[in-house]
Amino acid sequence: MQKWPKKKTQYPLIALVFFIFIVFSILYNEINIQQIHSNHDSSPKEDEEEEQYRLFQSVENRTLPRIPPVPLDKSSACHSTVKYSGKRAEWDSFKPEAGDRREMPETCDYFSGEWVFDNSSHPLYQESDCPYMSDQLACHKHGRQDLEYQYWRWQPHNCNLKRWNVTEMWEKLRGKRLMFVGDSLNRGQWISMVCLMQSVIPADKKFMTPQAHLSIFSAQEYNASIEFLWAPLLVESNSDDPVDHRLSERILRPDSLLRHSSEWMHADILVFNSYLWWRQGPVKILWSTEENGVCEEIDGLGGMELAMEAWANWVDSNVDPKKKIFFVTMSPTHFTKGEWDPGSEGNCYNEKLPMNGTYWGVDSDLPTMQMVERTIARLGSKVNVLNITQLSEYRKDGHPSIYRKFWEALTPERLADPASYSDCIHWCLPGVPDVWNELLYQFL
Repeated sequence: MQKWPKKKTQYPLIALVFFIFIVFSILYNEINIQQIHSNHDSSPKEDEEEEQYRLFQSVENRTLPRIPPVPLDKSSACHSTVKYSGKRAEWDSFKPEAGDRREMPETCDYFSGEWVFDNSSHPLYQESDCPYMSDQLACHKHGRQDLEYQYWRWQPHNCNLKRWNVTEMWEKLRGKRLMFVGDSLNRGQWISMVCLMQSVIPADKKFMTPQAHLSIFSAQEYNASIEFLWAPLLVESNSDDPVDHRLSERILRPDSLLRHSSEWMHADILVFNSYLWWRQGPVKILWSTEENGVCEEIDGLGGMELAMEAWANWVDSNVDPKKKIFFVTMSPTHFTKGEWDPGSEGNCYNEKLPMNGTYWGVDSDLPTMQMVERTIARLGSKVNVLNITQLSEYRKDGHPSIYRKFWEALTPERLADPASYSDCIHWCLPGVPDVWNELLYQFL
């Protein structure tokens, strides 16, 4: 019987190949593991910089996450104070807009003229007929018997103001929010506008919503509102409480507008003012990036310029062309009677008539006016200016003086000297702020 030769098996070869594969796999993995450990332990400079660039954009200019600054309020204080360093907020630069700044809707200068006594068309409302009147401005209610201050009408030279028409004004505001932003003088203009407008709205169709920061008068049938936002320094400050803001020092953040702009950005028509609070001495700056409570002290004009720069940057960067922006120039005070009646002492107390001729009071600071002019000029036609300063200068008779509610108790000594506590800052209503609103109506 023939025997076939026995075939050799290939298992040893397969096993050898498998063994070699395992050895190489182990060696490869070991090399990778050593490389990983080597990279982790060595930290070469170029790798570190690359990682930091990825996380922070660049090593030298990275933006590190930090805790947001504590909002300023009446309890805010400076841990220390140094002189102003010259620092300015880093706003995006912008070029002046082409075209002239708009002060007048037509060729007439509505801000140059004279006060004419007119007891047939003025006042435009009665103090007692406005349920929203402020006790700070209700002069007749608080004892003022001479009512001539209510009957003066502003008459521009060579042209006429459009006659006030409340229904037409509501139509201009239909579906819109008109917001006044600023200090107590702008609040007075807001109250004036509400009093001018509220009489034609049925009682069940109008609503007043007073809030700590923002007060709103709404007219339901027009889907419109007339609002006031308390922002005396425009930027964030420790005086942003509309009631409790009598503080020994003013602290502000010129690089922070959000507290106020988050409210005013939704309005369709904005009326800003800022002046009086910058005339009360130096202010202190606490930058948002300052983490040690070190404030910088600056004079009022310098502080106002920083705030105006912040405001102008917001206007330039955020304003829709459909939005109307107005800035009201400084409202004059009348604390020094000797300026208009040389040799006399006193102030606006017992003044009953406007001034004739040209007059410019020392409290209406020209450098401030010029700074505002320069700032607004950069914005071109984005901002209309209500230049109420000169026309209001003539109205030494228009202030409440002693005829208002005073929130603090008056001593017998002060009561015996009326000029010592006279309010020569604010304005009686009806009165001068009504004319400011007639000018606003002219522009709209």
